[in-house]
This record gives sequence, C-alpha cells and structure tokens, in this order.
Amino acid sequence: MTSLTTHTKAAQSGKPDSMVIFLHGYGADGQDLLGLADPLAPHLPDTVFLSPDAPNTCSVNPMGYEWFPIPWLDGSPAELAELGMREAVAKLNTWLDEMAVEHGVSADRTVLVGFSQGTMMSLHVAPRRTDALAGVVGFSGRLLNPEDLAKEAVNKPPVMLIHGDADDVVPYDDMAKAANGLATAGFEVYTHTSKGTAHGIAPDGLSMALQFIKKVLGE
Repeated sequence: MTSLTTHTKAAQSGKPDSMVIFLHGYGADGQDLLGLADPLAPHLPDTVFLSPDAPNTCSVNPMGYEWFPIPWLDGSPAELAELGMREAVAKLNTWLDEMAVEHGVSADRTVLVGFSQGTMMSLHVAPRRTDALAGVVGFSGRLLNPEDLAKEAVNKPPVMLIHGDADDVVPYDDMAKAANGLATAGFEVYTHTSKGTAHGIAPDGLSMALQFIKKVLGE
C-alpha cells in the first residue's frame, strides 16, 4: 500500500519507461486530472500516468482534498497552512520515491504536472529533490517563497508555466512572478498564455504542455 491514494492510467505499450504525475488543485482529487492522460497517452505510449489524492480532506469541500490549508479561502491561521505544507511535502516526497520503485522509472524520466495548488507543490518539491526530475509543468499556479528558491534548490529542472489571462482564482500576473523567480534562481523557464481562459486548462495549454513533455523526455 502506498502512502497516498493513487489513480493510474497504464502505459499504452505495456512497457513504461517514463512517468507523468498530475498534482490536483485545492478541493479536487486525483481523478480530476487523470482524465488529461486520455489525450496525452497516444503521443506518449511508453508513459504511465499517475495522479494521487492530496493527503488531507478539504475543509471547504469534504468531497475533495487539499495539500495544505489556504487561509484566504478557509480562514485557517497562517501557521497551520505552513505546517500543512511541510507535512504534505514530506508525504509527496515519500510517495514519489515509492512510485519510482514500483514502476521502475528514474527521476530523469519523470515529469510533474500541477494545477493550481498542485502547481505550488510541484514548484516547491521538484527543485529540492536529490535526483533531478525531467521537468515540471505548472498550470494556473504560483511560486511560493521565491526568495528561498536559489539557496534551497539542489537541482533545476526545466519548467513550463501555463496560465489563463481570465483567471479569477489565481491571478494571471502570478505566472510572470513565478517565471521571474525561477529565472532569477537559474531555471530554464517557458511560459504560455491561454487567451480568454479562466481557472482551468484549455486545449492550447494542454498542447503546449505535451510539446514540453515530449521535449524533456526526448520523445
């Protein structure tokens, strides 16, 4: 049994040599993003797609999960949010190690794809892992504590940031802030704006994500 409940779409070839891992947003669950594997899988036949449920039941949506509390949404104190994130980071790192062993796929053949709070987790965890991941895709998220990144990063995987310019949940400007923070810390960063898109993933954004994933995996 793994440390997080995991939803999986097997590699079409039956012989996975890479992993794409989806990290869902606040109040959702792993199934919410796993559907993205359907349009991606034909282009990545040797890729297994995984999407874990975050470790905590969401306080404002008990049918979904959260990686950590968000004070301006749930009224939680900042200290609880910080503690929750530290605990979620530890659990996600343990789960990533488990998945690498279970599927026999190394870090350099693994891509994290986050949405919203899942992007926040992806951008925090990936640079601080011992073994460098192939890359990170972040939809509609933000970079937390950018001032700490340069001194805490132990590797710098390439990053693709995608954001709708009509996002009314996580401001569109947060993409530029994240890109600047990552670039200042020495990361290779790509960005894409989905015109007229609110807090979601548009077809053009998913297409750009696929191009990036294929590039970093050498497909």
